[in-house]
Amino acid sequence: MTTVMIKSDSQIKADVLNELKWDSRIDENDVGLQVRDGIVTLVGTVNVYAKKIAAREAAHRVHGVLDVVDELQVKVPGIGARSDTELARAVRDGLEWDAFVPDEKITSTVSLGIVTVEGMVQTWSQRADAERVIRGLAGVRGVINQISVAAKPVDHTRIKNDIEDALERQAEREARRIGVTVKDGVVTLSGRIRSWAEKNAVDRVVGFAPGVRRVDDQLVVDPYS
Repeated sequence: MTTVMIKSDSQIKADVLNELKWDSRIDENDVGLQVRDGIVTLVGTVNVYAKKIAAREAAHRVHGVLDVVDELQVKVPGIGARSDTELARAVRDGLEWDAFVPDEKITSTVSLGIVTVEGMVQTWSQRADAERVIRGLAGVRGVINQISVAAKPVDHTRIKNDIEDALERQAEREARRIGVTVKDGVVTLSGRIRSWAEKNAVDRVVGFAPGVRRVDDQLVVDPYS
């Protein structure tokens, strides 16, 4: 019988700190953290929203982390900071320049550095791509994604089979542990997987499937399952 070694909170904290140092997008001096029962809380201040997301992703990559509480604040420097008008122009340019985003179907509202995007796209992956473009822009303090997906109707059985086939191709080990149900274009994922990296990979796979309007991710991360 294999003995599973469970990481202590102090071990997890040390590993998260090392992961923050490893990720060149982040200044680890800006990020403080606390760990309790496998739950990591990130605190501190960063000057770019993209760094907030990068720190969150870094913590999720560490084996043993169950959940992440993101309390990082984004404070854009006052001198030389972009106005909301300038930021709105940057958002529009970013959407227009990205080949995977149907920019003409998306509108944005910018208020105090918070960007709200709305509109209607054809795939779940296009919705995710639009958010990805915006959160990487300097001056953005947050993104509220209200984009809807008007996917072309596809037989639910076909969607389910396509997703399961894709999971087998790209995440064979995880595929056996994941339940997939589809109703009215909404894909619900259930089961237990070993890491947030696997969880994110599964979400990306599902997002590419034709006919998916929304993904209800109920996967539970359990490093010791």
